[in-house]
Amino acid sequence: MNKILVATAVYLMMLFSGCNTTKEGSDTPDQFTYNVDPSALNIDEAQIAAVDSLLGSYVDQKKLNGVTAFVAKGGQVIYNKAFGWKDVENKIPATVDDYYVLFSQTKAVTTVAFMTLVEKGLVKVDDPVSDYFPAIPNQVVTKVNDDGSYETRPVTEPMTFAHLMSHSSGLNAGLVGDIRRAERKDGDAPAGFGGMIPDQTPAGQHTGGGNYAAKYLEEEMLELVKYPLGFDPGTEWNYHISTNMLAYLIELISGQSLREYVKENVLHPLGMDDTDWYYEPEKLSRFVKAYSATDGKLKPATNIYSEGTVSTQQTYCEGAIGLNGPIEDYAKFCQMLLNKGEFNGNRILKAQTIEQMTTINQLPEKNAGGKGFQFGLGFELYNKDKKPVPEVSDAAYAWGGMFGTAYIIDPENDMIALFYMNMARHEPLYPPYLSKVYQMIKQ
Repeated sequence: MNKILVATAVYLMMLFSGCNTTKEGSDTPDQFTYNVDPSALNIDEAQIAAVDSLLGSYVDQKKLNGVTAFVAKGGQVIYNKAFGWKDVENKIPATVDDYYVLFSQTKAVTTVAFMTLVEKGLVKVDDPVSDYFPAIPNQVVTKVNDDGSYETRPVTEPMTFAHLMSHSSGLNAGLVGDIRRAERKDGDAPAGFGGMIPDQTPAGQHTGGGNYAAKYLEEEMLELVKYPLGFDPGTEWNYHISTNMLAYLIELISGQSLREYVKENVLHPLGMDDTDWYYEPEKLSRFVKAYSATDGKLKPATNIYSEGTVSTQQTYCEGAIGLNGPIEDYAKFCQMLLNKGEFNGNRILKAQTIEQMTTINQLPEKNAGGKGFQFGLGFELYNKDKKPVPEVSDAAYAWGGMFGTAYIIDPENDMIALFYMNMARHEPLYPPYLSKVYQMIKQ
């Protein structure tokens, strides 16, 4: 019998037998605590003022139009402020409730959603992907000929879901990327990802490797698997598209759309009610406008990504990018991870699952991420050789989005910190912010 059918039957038996693991008692914070007295946490007001000064200086120096930052220690919110402008031209101030285009912050949410399928018994992390999607490539390209044809050999080991979650699957990598780029028409690459900016707003945020014509993720993934892999699974790191394949497998295994499954199993249980792939048209006014910092000046950038969220043609959702929302929503997701799987009265994942995702490096020692780069299941893992500032603990893990949104989860310091901006071109402003945050909490 098909693996998916067997696993589904097992899960249904668990449900009807009363076996429910969605909630477990714990001492972890169930909600954020606001209006905290900093002195009770040994936090000096002068250090909070130093963070204010830093973020305000980014706006004053026109390094960015606006920025929102959030810090919680032990679930107690010690920083939650916005600086600058949501809309520079119309002088609309930034607020902590503004929506941001999150780009690759979507990946962690998709990965957590997949791991809920693992906990339901529907799939295993180390299962071959081909058991659930037989069309997945099992050949590696070895040579591209002058006429565009190419040669392949069999993979040394099959692709697993761990490979997808750690971006080590080989999909669209190396010579395969070259083959696909050579076959594209001008402008077919996604806007902002090597392609031209379209004249009209696309129906959603696409980066699957094709153009904006795809109405559903399935179309792009079926196109992707026509090509071999760029390297043997597990032998290298090639960022991005693996999470789209993971998202498509969520749809195949769950029988639901990605959007439905993620909202039902992650977003709604955590109270992330403003986070979504797309919205009603009136929500567009909630978005921070995009800018670029060039030669010391702010210039408007394309808003196709936020505008695509309210398109009347919106049907497309992918797992690598596409989510949007306010900083506090994503902070709930980060706090759930820090809490080892629970928040808002709901357990999303078991503690041992979070440990598996955030403490075990899945990459070879030498990889394309550079010296010391490690990646778990959905997150970069910091260590003594690779972290943004020295104060970050070796237990921390993190990631971010293309337009400058970023987050860190630091279990050793019982802290989460988020930093949001919406800049198409920007300086690396997150490390100085983190440095100030750690000075603030370590008095």
